[in-house]
Amino acid sequence: MKRLLMMVSAGMLLVGCSSEDEAPEPIRPVLSVKVEPQVQSQLGRFAGSIQARFESTLGFRVSGRIARRWLDVGAQVKAGDTLATLDPTDQQNQLRAAEGDLAKVQAQWINAQADARRQQQLYDRGVGAQAQLDIAQTNLKTTSAALEQARSAVSQARDQLDYSTLRSDHAAVITNWKAEAGQTVTAGQAVVTLARPDVKEAVIDLPIGLAEQLNKGLTFTVASQLDPSINTTASLRELEPQADATTRTRRARLTLASTPAAFHLGTAISVTLSSAVTPRSELPLSALLERDGKTQVWVIDPQQKTVATRDVALIDRTDQSIILTSGVQPGERVVTAGVNSLKPGQKVTFDEDAR
Repeated sequence: MKRLLMMVSAGMLLVGCSSEDEAPEPIRPVLSVKVEPQVQSQLGRFAGSIQARFESTLGFRVSGRIARRWLDVGAQVKAGDTLATLDPTDQQNQLRAAEGDLAKVQAQWINAQADARRQQQLYDRGVGAQAQLDIAQTNLKTTSAALEQARSAVSQARDQLDYSTLRSDHAAVITNWKAEAGQTVTAGQAVVTLARPDVKEAVIDLPIGLAEQLNKGLTFTVASQLDPSINTTASLRELEPQADATTRTRRARLTLASTPAAFHLGTAISVTLSSAVTPRSELPLSALLERDGKTQVWVIDPQQKTVATRDVALIDRTDQSIILTSGVQPGERVVTAGVNSLKPGQKVTFDEDAR
């Protein structure tokens, strides 16, 4: 009897131990991220600015001292508006001299015309010599040519006086003055830069390595740095063939698909370069499980709230992320922390995506 009681007690102890060993595994909270497919590969983001596609640098067509600048940088001008003027004293003196020469030649021409008329009348009456008539007619032709030359000189002097006023030849915005009032400039020297605001483009500087890899499949997204919601796409219009010796970059000019009203000249922008790629997914590096020569991730079953391993195809990894081409589907949730301590079928809880 005593032995029977000991056996019953031992059995109860074994049953108690077995119950403790078979206790359900605790539900584990995990961090997770939702799989989102990528069809664009980001090549980089670069700062730039909005500039006018067409710019012109104007200068006086005559030499002289700048008497006045009529407008400042940022002013909008129309065709024919006065930008700056030179001291016109020299041009006015040249015009007066040319007009005096013209008056002198005009008097000589009138006298030669009257002399030729008299010689013709005398010759017609038979009292004049042919030689005298020829001399008078030759003198008339000479003075006629001199008269035309004097008239041209006056016209040129008037043009020179008009050239002492610098005017805009089209509607534009003044972006830069290269000379100040009181400065003496030569003919053709750059004085002011005008930009046409009707056609704008994005301008960025690209590293040489990236610039040499540009192709037609690239997409440029241009956004305002102050308000990224203001954005548009663009295409490459021009890439400078020579790199800047200091920055080792090449300047790229982009044609905007549309021009938002907020894109004023000089607006600071951010340009993102991307290219179309085969669908892929990017996950945090902490989601990767490597064992037995396999690359896997833990995928959460949202209905059962359990986890299971999934083999994935890995094409690239960085210090912070991995790139997958297969193994997971868009919308699935993948565990991003503690992947080495989970078990297949283990119950988990999850909330928001891991950031």
